[in-house]
Amino acid sequence: MRVLLIEDDDRVAGPLAEGLRRFGFTVEHARRGADGLAAPDAEIVLLDLGLPDMDGLDVCRALRSRSSVPIIMITARDDEVDRVLGLELGADDYVSKPFGVRELVARIRAVTRRTRPAVLDAHRAGRGPSDDPARSGTPHVQRIGPLTIDRRTRQVRLDQSPVALAPKEFDLLTCLAEDPGAVCSRRQILDTVWEPHYFGPTKTLDVHIAALRRKLGDSSWIENIRGIGFRLIPPAPVDAAPAAGPARGGPR
Repeated sequence: MRVLLIEDDDRVAGPLAEGLRRFGFTVEHARRGADGLAAPDAEIVLLDLGLPDMDGLDVCRALRSRSSVPIIMITARDDEVDRVLGLELGADDYVSKPFGVRELVARIRAVTRRTRPAVLDAHRAGRGPSDDPARSGTPHVQRIGPLTIDRRTRQVRLDQSPVALAPKEFDLLTCLAEDPGAVCSRRQILDTVWEPHYFGPTKTLDVHIAALRRKLGDSSWIENIRGIGFRLIPPAPVDAAPAAGPARGGPR
């Protein structure tokens, strides 16, 4: 997931960006409000309210006027009015300094879950039907190659055939499918599929990965990135068998 961090204090931005990257996020850092408004589109914005060139509330207002991108305000302000005003201007959540990376990641995931249909519609704008992974028009349905995931009914189909998954296996699949092809760290998966700050045996993740691979019928659906985590990618199509050569001899 691409994150735009608008924060002028490098003492905050540096460790925060590094922590988010460990959870598998891609972070673009802007130190001024104007730089943040000029930055490429992101999938979520972390916005400090105390910026050197303009008030963060004005940045929030400008972002919301042109985009439905989720916005989480980062504030050291104690005044409730600022927080309420930010939410009324269109921010989706806020965190107060100081805060931990794990708390922020949990809030990012919660906001993303709430806003996902609108974000998907925005990113799909201008695509043709062949480019849309949810051609049915239902935002809770996602198609990745021959794989169809329906988050509302918690049903999975592969080549139109149903795939029976246990609850944790379904949650694991949807976690990996949030950004197909992107690497999800082991910590990120455990925090999402099990619970934040999960401290149980990590072997349980490998057991569920193995079960999911087996039910998808091809282990290459889930690629292991050694020392980091896993990613979901459609298997490469199997090449057609080579044509048989000419007969070695005529009938006897």
